[in-house]
Amino acid sequence: MNISVVIPTLNEAAELPETLRRVRALPEVCEVIVSDGGSTDGTRECAAKCGARIMTGARGRGHQLWLGADQAQGDVVVFLHADTWLPSGAGAAIVAALQDSHVVGGACYKTFRDPHWLMRGSRFRCWWRMRTQQFAYGDQALFVRRDVLVRAGGVPAVPLMEEHELCRRLRREGRLVLAETTVTTSARRFRERGVLRTYWRMAVTNLGWHLGVSPDRLRRLYERR
Repeated sequence: MNISVVIPTLNEAAELPETLRRVRALPEVCEVIVSDGGSTDGTRECAAKCGARIMTGARGRGHQLWLGADQAQGDVVVFLHADTWLPSGAGAAIVAALQDSHVVGGACYKTFRDPHWLMRGSRFRCWWRMRTQQFAYGDQALFVRRDVLVRAGGVPAVPLMEEHELCRRLRREGRLVLAETTVTTSARRFRERGVLRTYWRMAVTNLGWHLGVSPDRLRRLYERR
């Protein structure tokens, strides 16, 4: 069972090299696809130098993820944020999680690099969300069997909250689990916007999604300065 890694990018030249280096160290990974939404900082050049396959399309994480996944050749597709690092052994852990034929996909546990004390406990929250909701956030390295992803209709082409809709589609196909591995992701957005403010925006946008607010409106709300 081999893995295609799809990374959506928009001006990620600073974060991407280390992420790609760690991905390339995993023997289960057969290809890395960087799906770029119009970077102007050399992201695509950086990706090419690191040996990634590059695709360019319209901005929007959902659209970018599906643009890459639609061309993936691996048995499994891993959706990875440009600032999320896969540890050694992550590929093997993902493959092991999919040995159960009833499991169609899932995600990894997550911790933050250099977190504020209010951000502690993220690994437990990953467990709780998966246990109670069969849901994981995009920065947890979501993974899915490629044939199941195609059967489920692919990744929704929305600018925000794509992981909510994707997990909903996958739950119809089978069970989601957490692989026995922990990714680390950057705390930069929390530092830039403030921890409490960021958590508040996340809570509001999550509530808005459940109430049926459009993803475009939620994106404007979440990105408002």
